[in-house]
Amino acid sequence: MITISNVVKGFGGRTLFENVNVAFRPGVRYGLTGPNGAGKTTFMKMLIGAEEPDGGGIQRPKRTAWLRQDHSAFDEHKALDTVIMGNARLAEAMRAKEEIYARGEFTDEDNEALGELECVVAEENGYVAEADAATLLVGTGVPQDLHDRPMSELQGDMKLRVLLAQALFGDPEALLLDEPTNHLDLDAIRWLQDHLLAFQGVLVVISHDRRFLNEVCDRIADIDFETIIEYAGNYDDMVRQKAQIRGRIEKETAAKEKKIEQLQDFLQRFGAGSRASQARSRAKEIEKLRPDEIKRSNIVRPYIRFDEGDASGRDVLEVRGLSFAYEEGAPIFTDLHTRVGRGEKVAIVGGSGLGKTTLCKVLVGRMAPTEGSLVWGHNVRVGYFAEHHRDEIEPGHTVFSWLHAQRPEMDHQDVRAILGRMLFSGEDGAKPTATLSGGEAARLMFCKLIIKRYNVLVLDEPTNHLDLESISALREAIEAFPGTIFYVTHDRDLADAASRILAYPERGTLLDYTGNMEEYLTWYDKHHERARHAS
Repeated sequence: MITISNVVKGFGGRTLFENVNVAFRPGVRYGLTGPNGAGKTTFMKMLIGAEEPDGGGIQRPKRTAWLRQDHSAFDEHKALDTVIMGNARLAEAMRAKEEIYARGEFTDEDNEALGELECVVAEENGYVAEADAATLLVGTGVPQDLHDRPMSELQGDMKLRVLLAQALFGDPEALLLDEPTNHLDLDAIRWLQDHLLAFQGVLVVISHDRRFLNEVCDRIADIDFETIIEYAGNYDDMVRQKAQIRGRIEKETAAKEKKIEQLQDFLQRFGAGSRASQARSRAKEIEKLRPDEIKRSNIVRPYIRFDEGDASGRDVLEVRGLSFAYEEGAPIFTDLHTRVGRGEKVAIVGGSGLGKTTLCKVLVGRMAPTEGSLVWGHNVRVGYFAEHHRDEIEPGHTVFSWLHAQRPEMDHQDVRAILGRMLFSGEDGAKPTATLSGGEAARLMFCKLIIKRYNVLVLDEPTNHLDLESISALREAIEAFPGTIFYVTHDRDLADAASRILAYPERGTLLDYTGNMEEYLTWYDKHHERARHAS
């Protein structure tokens, strides 16, 4: 069990947590949720002991494992050895054994030490450690030819998969995972779901993947009102319950504020004179009602609606024999033929590094295809949300001035209204563009797409840096958009908004599937099952 007692934590002059008391129990799978800036990562760091609370205490099991974020920490070790290091007691025993064997000649003390170390290895299932580690690596999507390679030679997405396997290794009593599905393909995500559903210890997971939370979690620990509020059920269950609890808390808050207003009015009228003692009593009552300030919910949600302006023609895009390959490299895709009509929603899915971003750049004309052609239809106006969209926002501007420059003829109040819908309210418009957080930069790019009124959108990983509330708002915007959208996503709930799938099941292969994500996954599973039987 992980026990959090009276925990207090502030950051940057703001209170994140105030007297938090919660217990995470074994056999229960908790999703830790909250908007960007609510303190999810800070809370996770306190759980693993990487950061201390300002007050209170946290007790955790001795065998607590977590998904490490420092991808270069194990560069000198092989991938397989890195996974085994997830069980520190076993890894240390194996290292000490090797050190003794390397001496060549053993003393009596060495023989005694080897006997003790062999006991540790046996207790920790060390004789099957390499096989278990290899199974985890394959499950997370690390091919066998990389298992004996140094971590320094692996790409970033593969390093993350190795570190995920490390966290899962060694039968921990508690498992703490911060965004474990990042850079995983669909097969690896489903494998991870099955693995976590069988886990018997304490699980606490942060994820922006709504479908993943719904599949894995049976309780949600939501950060709001400077505390942790626990909900039974998965993420969707929490959303329904939260509306009721939030309404009750806000009614209580409004009642407190009204009472404080009445007491303050009494103090102003009778603070001195014959009723001074009563005034002092009222002042004490105010202090009890509001020791610092009345807590307010930190949940905010942008309102995203893309206006297409003038509609495109019925035939939006025709692709003939499209192929792309980098010089001296394997092809990214070959001989793609497809037609896309007005109003279609096309999700582009597949593992990291397979070519989704390349496809987007070819679509918007930032890269030329190796072979074939693509022709946009009548009156098509394409808006692009790049994966590295921060590079599209020039420094030296304020949020307002940069956005207004995208459409100078637009009325100032209309620009400010769009910024407000995207959570840039009041003086946020004066914030320098160079200081924007990842989530703020994404929301500002959405503002640009809104005011430019494109009728075709190409969105490359638009959910990066967004919280769950914003991702839900984006899905609604995709569904409501009357124009055509191509979008890259690892978020399966967002992918469900598509009516068509362009999928990279493996390197060099790009499939065009007409249907939604659930239908594609069903077809994909049946297709691969037949292929396995045929082989």
